[in-house]
Amino acid sequence: MNDIAEGKQQDNKTDRVIVLDGQHLSIRELEQIAVDHYRVELADLAVKRVEEAHHLIHELAAGGMPIYGLNRGVGLNKDCEITPEMYETFNRNLIYSHSAAVGPFASVAQVRAIMTARLNSLLVGCTGMQPAIVFMYRDMLNAGIHPLIPLRGSVGAADISVLSHIGQAILGEGDVIYKDATITAADAFQAAGLVPMGRLGPKDALAIVSSNALSSGTAALVAASALRLLDTADAIFTLSLEALQGCTSPFEEGLFRVRPFEGAAISAANVRRRLRGGALEAMDRTDRIQDPLSFRSACHVHGAARDALAFATSQLLIQLNGSDDNPCVLIDERRVVPSSNFDVTSWTIAFESFAIALSHVSKISCYRSLKLGTPSFTGLGRFLAPSPGTIAFGTLQKTYTSLDAEIRLLSNPVSADYFAIAGDIEDHANNTPLVIRKTAEIIDHLYYILGIEAMHAAQAIDLRGSQADLSTASTVLYEQIRSVVPPLTVDRPLTPDISAVYALVRQGLNTEGEERNESIL
Repeated sequence: MNDIAEGKQQDNKTDRVIVLDGQHLSIRELEQIAVDHYRVELADLAVKRVEEAHHLIHELAAGGMPIYGLNRGVGLNKDCEITPEMYETFNRNLIYSHSAAVGPFASVAQVRAIMTARLNSLLVGCTGMQPAIVFMYRDMLNAGIHPLIPLRGSVGAADISVLSHIGQAILGEGDVIYKDATITAADAFQAAGLVPMGRLGPKDALAIVSSNALSSGTAALVAASALRLLDTADAIFTLSLEALQGCTSPFEEGLFRVRPFEGAAISAANVRRRLRGGALEAMDRTDRIQDPLSFRSACHVHGAARDALAFATSQLLIQLNGSDDNPCVLIDERRVVPSSNFDVTSWTIAFESFAIALSHVSKISCYRSLKLGTPSFTGLGRFLAPSPGTIAFGTLQKTYTSLDAEIRLLSNPVSADYFAIAGDIEDHANNTPLVIRKTAEIIDHLYYILGIEAMHAAQAIDLRGSQADLSTASTVLYEQIRSVVPPLTVDRPLTPDISAVYALVRQGLNTEGEERNESIL
């Protein structure tokens, strides 16, 4: 692919520019735009497609073709004719009437992800709105004008009640976040030296509101976060294995050649790499034969989550680089075709599956913490107590098992729970924004659970006095943990320790060199 097709940086002054063309946006690039505030440019060929679709749809409408959202109403009002003198009022009212979502409001990163997802799908050239719309999305992203977008109100069959709030900003109305302050859109445009559109033409409003960009944009951020989480889970598990002085045989490469599940093989490779140079690698554990399944099967469980994530992201990438417009403009066929391309069942249920996989990652981490606190498995003090009479991590078991119960609840599928609405014409949906939002909550809870496992592993290593026996990678991790949480020598309040180690693992451990399988992003 050429540089534009790959979305590579094209600016002579900076390498923090990504060119969107509607076909090759990666999850990593979307994250760079959303989180790192990379600038956005538009590929010339993509803009040309947008122009062609705009001319075609108006040519067909002028010939008398009824077109949904252009010269006909939307939803149950699809039979209502919209005459040219009604265009401006109809499009403005469509934005107003569809602005019906409720908080909480999206973060700046989420807003940028949502706008990037929609901009890239507009560049596919199947919408028919005026080209000024795509330039407005670009300019708002580059100027840092971020509409206030409520996150709740979409059933996942196009996020119309949410994305309409972007339309308000494009009109120069409503509030936005600009330079960390909430101000009116009109003031933000003036401060940025831009001019809002003020009025929308035929098909423009439907192009703004009718897509799944809330779902796909936030899903991309969740996917990127999830891959880092799984790298962290591998790293903390390896430290726990060294703390237990467990068996390394279940992670031998040959085992994954005879049953080559890709995710499990990646996690096992991470464990082998992280064990290099440590005493456990050479330790004879034939007397133990095998450890509890929470240790022995860790890479298979982490790997199952990796595989589920890989499939979910493969489906999501199709969404991000495709058109979910209804109706759909087929330029080559010179037709405008009513569609159901806004249906996102394929990748919604993939994220549901991933959420279930993460519940297994949670459960197995909790069991490792329980085992590390059990003398019959470690030979150390009960609950990793440093001395008799010390309670140590006994009560902490309630904390991480309660978090696991929340994860179990959040992992329950919700995509099958929907109503038939719009006069019974819209009788299928997926609740996709909720699916993504609860998956993000699972990831956040998991950072707590993995952080608590790291506390157990570090405490066991201290009690065993085996710091010098750790591998190089685990030594770095151990030192990171000890930089925020000191060894437990007497009972003390643990809530500050939990918060500190959560913040550490949430911001990112040193997992340099992991087998990341970043190709899925």
